[in-house]
Amino acid sequence: MLYSEKVMDHFMNPRNVGTIEDADGIGEVGNAKCGDIMKIYLKIEDEIIQDVKFETFGCGSAIASSSMATEMIAGQPVSKALELTNKAVAEALDGLPAHKMHCSVLAEEAIKAAVKDYYDKNGIAYDPAIFANMGCEDCHG
Repeated sequence: MLYSEKVMDHFMNPRNVGTIEDADGIGEVGNAKCGDIMKIYLKIEDEIIQDVKFETFGCGSAIASSSMATEMIAGQPVSKALELTNKAVAEALDGLPAHKMHCSVLAEEAIKAAVKDYYDKNGIAYDPAIFANMGCEDCHG
């Protein structure tokens, strides 16, 4: 399957690339086995994501997924970012090849990891179940 124009666009011209020096939350996910590593930085004010940046080492799908996911949560409440699913990311990209779906899973998990980091740093209570299923079990390398 060929990549959609949106995947190619976000791969060739990724949005929100970089780091945030004094990030309120940082999430890093991925592993050497799938070869994709994603790091998401969040700047949060009044529970709203004011800025979001990412660094991704991986394939075009991983970069496109990171780019699209950051676009989808920028300016949103933290609670909304936690609701972002890998399916929503893949749909926003007009689909991903089946063997690349794990890239959108990584994007979802990187955002959740960054939010968890923000909660932990600020002593904000949360339901651990939200973060229970994180990990790369879904990668079919």
